[in-house]
Amino acid sequence: MSSKKRKQPWTVLIAIALAIFLGSILGKETGILGVSFYSMFDLVGKLFINSLTLIIVPLVSSSIITGVARIGGDKQFGRIGAKTFAFYFLTKIIAIIIGILLINIVQPGKANVGMVSNLVTPEKMTALGDTLSYTTSGAFSSMLLDLIPPNVLDAFAKGNMLGLIFFSIIFGYAITHISAKAAETHINFWNGVFEAMINITHYIMRVLPFGVFCLVAKVFAETGLESLRSVGVFFVTVIVGLAIFVLVALPLLLKFVSKVNPWNQFRAMAPALITAFSTSSSSAALPITLECMEKRAGVSNRICSLVIPLGTSINLTGSALYEGMAALYIAQSFGLELSLGMQFAFTFMTLLTSIGIASVPSGSLVIILILLRVLGLPAEGIGLFLAVDRILDMFRSTTNIFADGCCAVFVARSEGEKNILTRKTFDSI
Repeated sequence: MSSKKRKQPWTVLIAIALAIFLGSILGKETGILGVSFYSMFDLVGKLFINSLTLIIVPLVSSSIITGVARIGGDKQFGRIGAKTFAFYFLTKIIAIIIGILLINIVQPGKANVGMVSNLVTPEKMTALGDTLSYTTSGAFSSMLLDLIPPNVLDAFAKGNMLGLIFFSIIFGYAITHISAKAAETHINFWNGVFEAMINITHYIMRVLPFGVFCLVAKVFAETGLESLRSVGVFFVTVIVGLAIFVLVALPLLLKFVSKVNPWNQFRAMAPALITAFSTSSSSAALPITLECMEKRAGVSNRICSLVIPLGTSINLTGSALYEGMAALYIAQSFGLELSLGMQFAFTFMTLLTSIGIASVPSGSLVIILILLRVLGLPAEGIGLFLAVDRILDMFRSTTNIFADGCCAVFVARSEGEKNILTRKTFDSI
């Protein structure tokens, strides 16, 4: 299995290269037996998107319910847990704001305006304008109404993600305050649902190269090679955003909040960062991250055993930064402008939805689809950036792991632990 995981990035990259080449050559009219290749790409691409949206509700709800139930029932959580979540919240907000500021300054999606008109029907474009007008004029009130829906089953059926997340958090917390036997039954059930959804996610990711090929081929059959410039600018913008977060924001927190040498953190986590980059998975790098933080950084096991696994589930800061940028890039491509109030609300939405990311390769695609639904944007828009998504996945997975390690250092230092990221810890390696 490990060999397959190593091969997958190359199969996706080959699929993307072929899609760009064939899509640009074939265009929209070329076909066989009276059926255009464009319509074939469109059909298979929609099926792939449907397979991703299929798992959104059960995956996100089961992930949050089991996570909250596990944390809320931990009597030892207390002070350490509060500090952990404070750092999670701080770093995610910083990451999302960096991403949103950059995407607004550079505006890479502007180059796509006029080239993506046929990706959605005129009726859909009118609906997008109506949705945007509504959410912009009443961003906060509509968000609050969505947060507490009158009918939770209706909210789940319609994909109201804010209501789903709110209910899942409350439900998970309530589980910890019922009888032990009933709580165990609930936790086992929802944990089983979560594991099943993760397996389904892995099944979908096995056909990721084919799905990506069709989505990218459709876009380039529609726009030609002109969209390469836009997606190239988007790629560089995301890399710059991740770099600012990893090389500036987090080192400043390490230096002035935790009072440690940031360079030593990079040295200590090097094996974990390389693993995360090569596998594009925070979960795959989890064992290495734990070992690095305990043996190389000098953080105690009681801190690492809580902070690192929990961070792998809900503190995927690099993914959160990327998801916000990707959704706004698509919005720009369709010529939709978001007011300051709407972008503030969007930041909050990104923070909430990023809790339920599956830490598997390309797991962020699921959350981006959620954000597109919140904004009223067409799911077909993800084809605009899929040509670079697989490479960016490697960078954001590395960012996720580094942020988790920084959190462990922050919590350990706040608990009074000594000899963290000092010369003594490196001499013992």
